Amino acid sequence: MTRNEKIPGVRPPGKGIHVNPRGSPLSTDTPESSRKAQIDALLLKLPGVSARKINGLDAYFVSDKMFACISGHGVGLRLPVATATELQFSRDNVVPFQPGGMASTREWIQIDRAEAADYEKDLELFRASIEFVTQVRPGTTGTRR
Repeated sequence: MTRNEKIPGVRPPGKGIHVNPRGSPLSTDTPESSRKAQIDALLLKLPGVSARKINGLDAYFVSDKMFACISGHGVGLRLPVATATELQFSRDNVVPFQPGGMASTREWIQIDRAEAADYEKDLELFRASIEFVTQVRPGTTGTRR
């Protein structure tokens, strides 16, 4: 069989449904732009929130301070250290935020959700993040005014 021949019953790469190593289906029909659009719809409706790219990441700002950004299949979120630490121990979908494999400060966590629409469940955390970053003094980590 040559390389370009189709194998009956096998979908070409990048089409339809794929199966991950654990055997569960992964949908490839929802592009990353749709995921971003769903997150935009949630976050940009919050007062004062704007979006822009920074270091290749889609980021969200309030008062010109970044409070969240999309990285991989999760959303990074800046919160007080105590809150961030508690969430990492209490929720299995929260991990330290490491965009591009680079470690960040203890204030940053990443919330991983398979479906972008499920970030609606984290709306109170997004609001807490906005409140936190607007109270932090410039050039400090976590010091409030």
